[in-house]
Amino acid sequence: MSKTLFSENLEQLNSIAKQILDYTSTHKKFAFYGEMGVGKTSLIKALSLHLGVLDAVSSPTFSIVNEYQADENTKIYHFDFYRIEDEKEAYDMGYEEYFFSNAYCFIEWSEKIPNLIEEDMVQIKMSVEGNKRRIELII
Repeated sequence: MSKTLFSENLEQLNSIAKQILDYTSTHKKFAFYGEMGVGKTSLIKALSLHLGVLDAVSSPTFSIVNEYQADENTKIYHFDFYRIEDEKEAYDMGYEEYFFSNAYCFIEWSEKIPNLIEEDMVQIKMSVEGNKRRIELII
């Protein structure tokens, strides 16, 4: 099952994030794909705000994972695997503890860990077409 959304500017990502969460309401793990600068982190910020995160959401490029608290019972893990050289580094950081925690997981640069992407993860493929962002959801 797939759905394609388009954004003409970053302000529209807020309403798109709500649509994504409504469309994927039974899923908590999201694998993001797209070139640098396509808006993956911006979309994750918008998703996190809709889930109730009050902290500043930023890319965990150097720390690999950031943890956010949305409410007493909702945690969000935001991964950025851009800097890893080998999938083994994800094992070394204990990715299983995060992926199997029943928390929301937003994974940037999923192509760096292809063997760890599960079939039930929502794939979000982002690209730029002209002056629009194309956001394709695959469930």
